[in-house]
Amino acid sequence: MASEKSGTTSNLARAAQKYLWYPFTQMSEVEQTPPLIIERGEGVYLIDTDGNRYIDGVSSLWTNVHGHRHPRLDQAIRDQVDRIAHSTLLGLSNVPAIRLAEKLISIAPEGLTRVFYSDSGSTAVEIALKMAYQYHAQAGQPERSTFIALENAYHGDTLGSVSVGGIDLFHAKFRPLLFPVERIPSPHCYRCPLGRDPSTCNMACLAPLERILEEKAEKIAGVVMEPLVQGAAGMLVHPRGYLKRVRELTEKHGVLLILDEVATGFGKTGTMFACEQEDVRPDLMALAKGLSGGYLPIAATLATEEIYSGFLGRYEDFRTFFHGHTFTGNPLAAAVAIATLEVFGEEHVLEHVKELDRRMEERLHEFAELPHVGNIRRRGIMTGIELVADRESKEPYPVEMRVGHQVIMEARRHGVIIRPLGDVVVLMPPLAISLDELDTLLDAVYESIVTVTQKK
Repeated sequence: MASEKSGTTSNLARAAQKYLWYPFTQMSEVEQTPPLIIERGEGVYLIDTDGNRYIDGVSSLWTNVHGHRHPRLDQAIRDQVDRIAHSTLLGLSNVPAIRLAEKLISIAPEGLTRVFYSDSGSTAVEIALKMAYQYHAQAGQPERSTFIALENAYHGDTLGSVSVGGIDLFHAKFRPLLFPVERIPSPHCYRCPLGRDPSTCNMACLAPLERILEEKAEKIAGVVMEPLVQGAAGMLVHPRGYLKRVRELTEKHGVLLILDEVATGFGKTGTMFACEQEDVRPDLMALAKGLSGGYLPIAATLATEEIYSGFLGRYEDFRTFFHGHTFTGNPLAAAVAIATLEVFGEEHVLEHVKELDRRMEERLHEFAELPHVGNIRRRGIMTGIELVADRESKEPYPVEMRVGHQVIMEARRHGVIIRPLGDVVVLMPPLAISLDELDTLLDAVYESIVTVTQKK
């Protein structure tokens, strides 16, 4: 049986090398080291074609919430496929799309009243940008066409989302295709872009935002940002109160606040949405990833009634939001998303996240003592462990050493799948992970960091 599985794996690996082009991957390396081929999932485990089990330490790219093959979610898809798999939302509607919208608004920050569906976090942000621009134009302010975004931002890979992104490694090559934005520094306290002491700076990194709004508010359509945690930047955790202050400034100057909760939403920071922790109510909010529990692609852009009303008029006024996707409001995806939201209540998921939060707080103190752990950044279960060559000077490892990659490959030998962001080791397991499974994950990552960094 083992040899039969191994043969299947070899055949699949050859086919994958011949036909597949993987995202964010240097394909010349894949030709030398084929990736694992996942065949099944059970709870927080991924199982490859040879039967090996691995804890899914990054919840299948930050999407899985309640575990793989959750009976409630599986059944929601079976029940819906017995009715209809897809019908368009252009000129029609469908039952799951309506019921999901109702549920989303019932849990969303106060003031958000309308749901526009798409199929990924990138498109959800792209829609928010287009809505903001068209809203201002139809309100008689077409000059409000510029956005303010953070350095190190990541909002997806479509061109509008890339324009407000700020990670040169991902985005710089496409600069000639992008629209310009006003860029403000990330509140990155470990590597402060202003060289200030976070304990005494009084969030000096907000000064550029204040200046831009004072000088150019009449040209600004909106401020777009990831609340509390900039995920793809290396889990940069914003100081407490930063988001609240941004909201105050945007309100003062009549500028829309667009929050990208694609990564931070659905419990990962400890609350359903990250912005709840500072009682911030955005004008537009982008959701995806955990919305379907990691089962099917679905995204949503939530808007206030004021923004929605700005698109109303007679047909011949052409105030319509001319944007849509083939699978907008897909019934299968919406049905499993409804089940995902219901499981949050039925299984007291956010209460469990508090337990995970406490355990991670306890255990990560051990990591902080390691000589090559420079900084640990965390909010809820969203965790980044930055590895450095020299702790005192914060000197990074040379890029070519790929220390973060070495750690994740070592962790794989311990039965754990994680993914780094450069030399930042990222942990973001499914919310359903048990305390014992979390300990196993942390033990494996700890040993992997020690093994790799001791060789350097």
